[in-house]
Amino acid sequence: MIIKNNEMYDRLKFIAQIVLPGLATLYFALAGIWGFPYGEQIVGTIAAIDAFLGAILQISSDNYYREGKDFAGTLVVDTQAETGDFDFNVDNIADLASQKQVKVKVESYEGKHEA
Repeated sequence: MIIKNNEMYDRLKFIAQIVLPGLATLYFALAGIWGFPYGEQIVGTIAAIDAFLGAILQISSDNYYREGKDFAGTLVVDTQAETGDFDFNVDNIADLASQKQVKVKVESYEGKHEA
């Protein structure tokens, strides 16, 4: 994974989606109005940096989902149980308790499941 934590990812994503496009648009507009120098070069440079940052963010996002890190745990459902027997397996219960929403994998199991 290229980006090591969610906070860094969220900050870089904000920069790539909001700050850099806004900065490029601002400079382009002001260069046209006030005659600032190198408008095309500066805006082109910002756009190139933004495209590179977007590629890095996409690679990190793909790796994150491929590794299954977006799941809080696994819900193992016993498909043979009449009462809806299931187990919920989670790696870090403290992390789970701090979340407002979670995403879980669902696996089915025929017969009594031992966690």
